[in-house]
Amino acid sequence: MKALLEELKAKNLINEELNDNSDLPVHLLSRQGAEYTQAQRDFALTLHLHGPKAYHYLRDDLKIHLPHPSSLKRSVFTVKMSEEVLLARVKALEEEVGRLKAQLKVERDGAGTEERTEASDSFKHQKGEENRSKQKKRGAERPFDFSAHPRRHVALRLAYLGWQYQGFAVQENTDNTVEARLFEALLKTKLIQDRQTSNYHRCGRTDKGVSAFSQVISIDLRSTQCGGGLGVTVPAGVEVKGKASAEELPYVKILNRVLPQDIRILQWAPVESGFSARFDCRSRTYRYYFPRGDLDVERMAEAVKRYEGTHDFRNLCKMDVGNGVLQFQRTILSATVQPAQLNPSCPDDPHQLYVFQVKGLAFLYHQVRCMMALLLLIGQKLEAPEIIDQLMDVEKNPRKPQYSMAVDYPLVLYDCQFEGVDWRNETEEETHVLNSLHQHWVQNAVKTQVLLGMIQGLQKNTTTEMTSLQCWLMEGSRQKKYQPLLERPRCQSLESRIQHFVKRGRLEQEGENGEETTVFRGKKSKHSHLTNTNQLQEQNHGAKTEENLQL
Repeated sequence: MKALLEELKAKNLINEELNDNSDLPVHLLSRQGAEYTQAQRDFALTLHLHGPKAYHYLRDDLKIHLPHPSSLKRSVFTVKMSEEVLLARVKALEEEVGRLKAQLKVERDGAGTEERTEASDSFKHQKGEENRSKQKKRGAERPFDFSAHPRRHVALRLAYLGWQYQGFAVQENTDNTVEARLFEALLKTKLIQDRQTSNYHRCGRTDKGVSAFSQVISIDLRSTQCGGGLGVTVPAGVEVKGKASAEELPYVKILNRVLPQDIRILQWAPVESGFSARFDCRSRTYRYYFPRGDLDVERMAEAVKRYEGTHDFRNLCKMDVGNGVLQFQRTILSATVQPAQLNPSCPDDPHQLYVFQVKGLAFLYHQVRCMMALLLLIGQKLEAPEIIDQLMDVEKNPRKPQYSMAVDYPLVLYDCQFEGVDWRNETEEETHVLNSLHQHWVQNAVKTQVLLGMIQGLQKNTTTEMTSLQCWLMEGSRQKKYQPLLERPRCQSLESRIQHFVKRGRLEQEGENGEETTVFRGKKSKHSHLTNTNQLQEQNHGAKTEENLQL
């Protein structure tokens, strides 16, 4: 190895730094094959760095096997980044930092005044933001001044899916009602100050699990119309302008932004100050959806016509005597049973949905669900269609037979009719409501098809007939042996229930000119917010149309 190095030195192919490697064994230069030891790589690297000409002379001319230069790149990079190289790099960076500092100092000296001005502006801006933030906090603490705004009596039309709620009207034992969510939104948006002073009326109160497409309420809301207008009341002290403001508050948009997704405001309308959603309603329409199953729907469609007209429905409702409902005659304008959607390809499909639709002036507590229960019994051929006439004949049947009513979730308050109400739409909100309803439909339609697929899969290889569906639409358990309605035990008569509540002090009987009259005293409730004005209004409308509408 020493002789070889001397030869390379004589040819000026290496420098003095390779003398330290003169004692390396010659086998470091004679190794063949693809693999090299670390000692071979170190020698080749040293030779490549300090005698590159010698490296190429040994590898290319003498054909001595040495690692290829490309395999030494990582090692070369490591050696290049030695302590000396790093120190030189640090020194260069320090010089660059010094140059940049000098340049920055020159720029500051040339624009010192401008910089101080900008700093001052920045400080002022920051202080201004802090002050505005404090003002917002103080504003949040300061109560909203309703006396500085006009009020407008309006009608709101809303839809809701009632399956997750305990009914529409507020209740003392729960706040999970549609009306509770509605008033939370009205208070949050500052559209009303409180319920007591809002002049509030509802068209009907649906029961637990019942939905609505056209529920209507009337209420006084905050307005922008300082110049007056239909239903507008301008408080004393507020400047009255010559013309009404161009735009009223977007009530639909405001409320839908804070209401749950299963409660949607559809439209609003300005109405006269004396308008009542309850007493000015001309008719109400309910729909009850049910599958055909093995029901005789033609028989049901014939029987339902017996409901039309004015009848005493005390045997087809829950008598709410304790709340002062003492008159049970109601007028049904129309009643039908028909397919929800026509399916000409398979008219006898047991899974096809039908709808019982009934339109009337007013309804009693649970009346529609009791009417539907009778139709289901008739459709199963457990009762004759004449049972409807028999139960509406209170002279022959003054006491209601004990029977279960239809379940709640298929029932919908579908329409409420008013005269002279100019409903106003908000186009943007219509799109949002449609998207929301379509989302609900997609979720439930897919679940329905999944279940239907399972049913059809089980029925493929069996001759078993489909289980009767109508039994799932009746509350309670189904009797093993059916007992006809007129043979069943009876509930208390109307007279017995009146006497019961007279004894409890809920009703009073007054005599005048030899005639006895029953007067409802009522019960106190934390949700009883009728003002004297509202009470007078009810008297003027004639409380003879008392109905609970909790169906």
